[in-house]
Amino acid sequence: MSQGVTILGSTGTIGVNTLDVIARNDDRFHVVALTANNNIDLLLEQCRQWRPPVVAIANEGKAEAFAARARAEGIESEVLVGEQGLCEVCRRDDVDQVMAGIVGAAGLPPTLAAAEAGKRVLLANKEALVMSGALFMETARRHGAELLPIDSEHNAVFQCLPPDHGRGLEPVGVTRILLTASGGPFRHASPEALATVTPEQACAHPNWVMGRKISVDSATMMNKGLEIIEACWLFDTDVDNIDVVIHPQSIVHSMVAYSDGSVLAQMGNPDMRTPIAHAMAWPRRMDSGVDPLDLYAVARLEFETPDPVRFPALRLAREAIQAGGTATTVLNAANEIAVEAFLDHRLPFTAITAVIEECLDAIPVEAASSLDVIYRVDAQTREHARRCVVNQTSEH
Repeated sequence: MSQGVTILGSTGTIGVNTLDVIARNDDRFHVVALTANNNIDLLLEQCRQWRPPVVAIANEGKAEAFAARARAEGIESEVLVGEQGLCEVCRRDDVDQVMAGIVGAAGLPPTLAAAEAGKRVLLANKEALVMSGALFMETARRHGAELLPIDSEHNAVFQCLPPDHGRGLEPVGVTRILLTASGGPFRHASPEALATVTPEQACAHPNWVMGRKISVDSATMMNKGLEIIEACWLFDTDVDNIDVVIHPQSIVHSMVAYSDGSVLAQMGNPDMRTPIAHAMAWPRRMDSGVDPLDLYAVARLEFETPDPVRFPALRLAREAIQAGGTATTVLNAANEIAVEAFLDHRLPFTAITAVIEECLDAIPVEAASSLDVIYRVDAQTREHARRCVVNQTSEH
């Protein structure tokens, strides 16, 4: 039977790739809802092809323009608006799976709504777990939601774990999780070179096609820091059991080490359609459109230890998850503000982690007991981070 899919962030990289996978498997899936924030041109194009019953537009200023253009073209999709609209398209009875592809804190409310509705949640929004890990996981358990990771690293770990890993990693013989990282465009850059990095250079990832914010996170390796936090929640393990390994080819997407000395690795070409197709079809497999891996063409696989001086974001992420409570909420919020300032040419690249560290030092840690607490700390952090950006800019 065909399954109904809501795609949160259908105009982003994850959303576009999800639609490509659905197009190759249209006997198994159909689109119920598409959502976007600003890119209504692409959303209209997607609606022409998929004719979803409903769309949701986060930016209220764009929704009216979209609705008028859609009516003129005879597109009959119902148009919902704002955060409430995003949450509503996740709760619909005709939706079986929700692709959580909205980047940043904005993705938390609809992703949580999908978990509360007991859907299969295809989790590409790592911030949902970084901001509210304990709350999110408890919500998913209470409502019977199925969480399947879309990040290539977490999806790789999931593929390398035994089916009964839900009762914990130690009982099934897992000793370590090894998250691979490409190292981004600056893994060998000197401190002097990093000080003058431009947004264009930071967004030029050597292996992956990603959005600008995620590309900058990859360049600072904060992306990997957030993934460490996410892995702690997804696989119910301590941060001390997780290592980061730089692997510039991006062929090994992550590894799992076992007590008998075995290390299982998931390999494939760097293409997000592989984890998307895996999660959508799980526990079976289906066509993703990804070219088969040619090991002869790859020829060699390299692995390095990340440089803690060049990539302080990894230390900050570990410290935040060890501190617990709202510390990871602070980490995420400060990072979003700092990256935004860097992309706007208002903050040097090397000052991104300085802003984050200032916020972690300044904002008291609280128990992340409710969304109200999380949102309050998130707002407080963003305000403080904006002041830090101004101070850092004046210093430079």
